[in-house]
Amino acid sequence: MNAPQDLLRKEDLRLITGHGKFTADWSYDGMCYGYVIRSPYAHGLIKSINYQEVLSAPGVIRVITAEDIAAAGMKTLPTGATMQNLDGQNQILAPMPVLAIDRVRFVGQPIAMVIADTYENAKHAAELVQMDIEALEAVTDYDSARAVGAPQLHAQANGNLSIHYIRGDQAATEKAFEQATFVSSMGVKSQRLIGSPMELRAVLAKYDASSDTYIMHSPNQGMLGMLGALEHVTGIPKAQIDLQTQDVGGSFGVRSGAFSESALVMLGSKLIGKPVKWMGTRSEIFLSDWHGRGLELNGFIALDSHGKILGLRFENTADLGAYTCYFGSFIGARNVSITMNGVYDIPALSMSSELYFTNTVPVSAYRGAGRPDIAYAIERLIDHAAYEHGFDPIELRRKNFIQPNQFPYDNHIGSVYDCGEFDRLLNRALEMSDYKNFEQRRQKSLKNNKLRGIGLAYFLEASGAGTAPKDQVIGQFTEDGKLRIFAVTGASGQGHETSFSQIVHEKIGLANDHVEFVAGQSDKMMIGSGTGGSRTLYGAGSAVMNLCEQILEKSKPLAAQVLNTEESQLEFSHGVWKHTGSNQSCTISQLVQKTFTQGQPHPLNLTGEASSGATYPNGCHIAEVEIDPDTGVTEIIQYTAVDDVGVAISPVLVQGQIHGGIVQGIGQAFYEQAIYDASGQLLTGSFMDYAMPKVGCLMNIQTEKIEVPTKNNILGSKGVGESGCSGSLPTLSNAVINALRPRGITEMDMPYTPAKIWQALQNQ
Repeated sequence: MNAPQDLLRKEDLRLITGHGKFTADWSYDGMCYGYVIRSPYAHGLIKSINYQEVLSAPGVIRVITAEDIAAAGMKTLPTGATMQNLDGQNQILAPMPVLAIDRVRFVGQPIAMVIADTYENAKHAAELVQMDIEALEAVTDYDSARAVGAPQLHAQANGNLSIHYIRGDQAATEKAFEQATFVSSMGVKSQRLIGSPMELRAVLAKYDASSDTYIMHSPNQGMLGMLGALEHVTGIPKAQIDLQTQDVGGSFGVRSGAFSESALVMLGSKLIGKPVKWMGTRSEIFLSDWHGRGLELNGFIALDSHGKILGLRFENTADLGAYTCYFGSFIGARNVSITMNGVYDIPALSMSSELYFTNTVPVSAYRGAGRPDIAYAIERLIDHAAYEHGFDPIELRRKNFIQPNQFPYDNHIGSVYDCGEFDRLLNRALEMSDYKNFEQRRQKSLKNNKLRGIGLAYFLEASGAGTAPKDQVIGQFTEDGKLRIFAVTGASGQGHETSFSQIVHEKIGLANDHVEFVAGQSDKMMIGSGTGGSRTLYGAGSAVMNLCEQILEKSKPLAAQVLNTEESQLEFSHGVWKHTGSNQSCTISQLVQKTFTQGQPHPLNLTGEASSGATYPNGCHIAEVEIDPDTGVTEIIQYTAVDDVGVAISPVLVQGQIHGGIVQGIGQAFYEQAIYDASGQLLTGSFMDYAMPKVGCLMNIQTEKIEVPTKNNILGSKGVGESGCSGSLPTLSNAVINALRPRGITEMDMPYTPAKIWQALQNQ
């Protein structure tokens, strides 16, 4: 490929001028509106529910109840990936019903849907419902869930335990600790978070009785994942659902599958014979979108007298929420284990994770889905061990890096890393951050009564291998020589239109405005994964690359025909077929226009496909912070990120992804936390209580990429979407603790709020 170009995002003009089309923008004649009646209790027995006044309210057409769901033969929401232990122990599952049956298990759980002619009438009518629910004692975190005598949430899950997941070589790890000169341990919590896409969740269904089919509109991360979930829940074959998604305003993992509302509007539309739309409010999203994180990771590290790591062990606990939904189990078990050695050559590893049910919203994927959490835990533990036993934290890392000649490297716990140059990235990050002169800056801060700290972390994460065996894209040319590319994966802000156009431009020379990317059209039968695990660029992008290679090959005889010459007389350069013996030439676009037959598919209409394995993006990040001890306020002075993302197709998009991930990490490090009280009420139910990072929270991010190409896909690219998040959690945490360490503070959980820091300083 030619050198990557620093193109700006081609979709931005449409989006920032209000010309995007999101789910709430779709409407149909005669459309009605649904409003969900939700549980006000975290745990309770449903004695009775009276809908008489609701049904008599103005505009109300129907109330969908659990009995209607059962009559329609609907199933529970998908559990997604399930876990099995080394000894064959199966996970205890508790799938979530579309509507609560007999018992509610979290505040906000759907109980019924009111359908009316307007949204306001549906909402007002819902307030008239009379519910007799016997409140029961709730458990709202894993500590209370596993306590002796705790309420039992599901009969099949003794002690509310879903699975005790074990991986690694426990005997070898135990022996390593017996032989160690130094041992350190550290526990960290990755607090429960609420995904906050700009586009609120919404779904619209229109049933056609004559064909027994549905048109559906819903934000999602890939049409096949959403269709599969809808088929699983409703029993309606995917072929009968025309899923249409244009723009999606953010996902961060929470748009990977169907929710209860999807099934409710489908059933509602069929029962009343009209289109039905449901649009969630921000408060409903806080209560009912899957939450993220909710982990506690306790690490133990064994070192010899020279600082060589002999063994590493983790004992973790994860909060599943009330039900096993989608990827919650996957995160708390598999995803926190596959890269638990980070970038270090460690001969003995073992991990155990206990996953518990609680009376809270189910937990599922959220940016990074377990990888930022384990990176955070490893790098805090390395820093802690270095200071505890008198090692330089940088040299301790360098001494234990996997060396380039050790690749491919089997990490002994399920992953084989293919490449990496960790020393090189570390050296560049140290240089860019002016690490060596930090002490001078610290002394200057002290003169101003400020505590200055510097934090370094080196992370490695596994981007997604995908849920499909391969990725396909369909390319179709139009009469004017433009190429439309259809794919499974849908963008939610990442810039797919730009990056795929750039691959096409660099391979076959089509101008960027001659390439259109179309996602989420379920009438195009394709195989592929949705966007998730930072894999779209190298997954679907490799399929685009394969499409271009085929176009190039099959365009040669057409070019010979158009230029009236032999194929042997042709050469292709910079997007143009040229006749070597004359000045005759034509571009791919011109070739299509000259050979287009009205009403016939063009011979260059082709399907590209590629199989791509997981990649291992990594990076060294360094943050410098300054804390005001009088207020506890932390200012991030500078953030340096040096990342290996393999071959960067779109440098501007890569930088944007790194920036976005870092800022999301800043949110977790300093602001965000979902808090339930002991009765299971969500105390952080709006942006008044749930703080988010804002413009101005970080003024100086400097990034640089060092490309170490992977051979796991034909582009040589690695995932990037979750790198910033994986790197920033440990980096910022190490910086904060570094600033506080002179005052005797060596441990603290996120978020590092001013109140928490101020109180910790007062306690010294």
